[in-house]
Amino acid sequence: MPSSSSDPSAVMAAQLADHDANASDCEAMQKILSIVGRRWTGAVLLACTRGARRFSEYRRLVVGISDRLLSQRLRELESLGLLEREVIPTTPVQILYRPSVRGEELITALQPLLGWGSRHLSRSA
Repeated sequence: MPSSSSDPSAVMAAQLADHDANASDCEAMQKILSIVGRRWTGAVLLACTRGARRFSEYRRLVVGISDRLLSQRLRELESLGLLEREVIPTTPVQILYRPSVRGEELITALQPLLGWGSRHLSRSA
C-alpha cells in the first residue's frame, strides 16, 4: 500500500492547506495594517507610550492633528479594545486614556517597526 505522502490527493490537500494558511495570514496582516495604517493612529499609539493620558497631552504630542480627528481616533482605538477610557467625575470632568493590555501588546509588537523606520527612512520623507 503506498504511503499517504505519495498519494497525489494527499499532496494536493497539503498544498491547499498551506495556501489557506498563507491566505489567512495575508488577511490578518491586512486587518492589522488597516488599523495601524489609518492616518494619525500610529502617532496616537506612540503618544500613549510617551505618557499621554489626557486629551490635551495627546494633542500636544501628536503635532498637526485636529481636535476632531484626535477625538475620532481615540474613540476608534477604544472601540477596538486598544485603549481604555476612564471618566473621573471632577469639575470639570476629566477623561483619561491608557493602553489596554491588548493595546500594550500591539505597541510592543510595533516597536521593532519604529526602530526599522528610524534606521532606514529619512526624517524628511
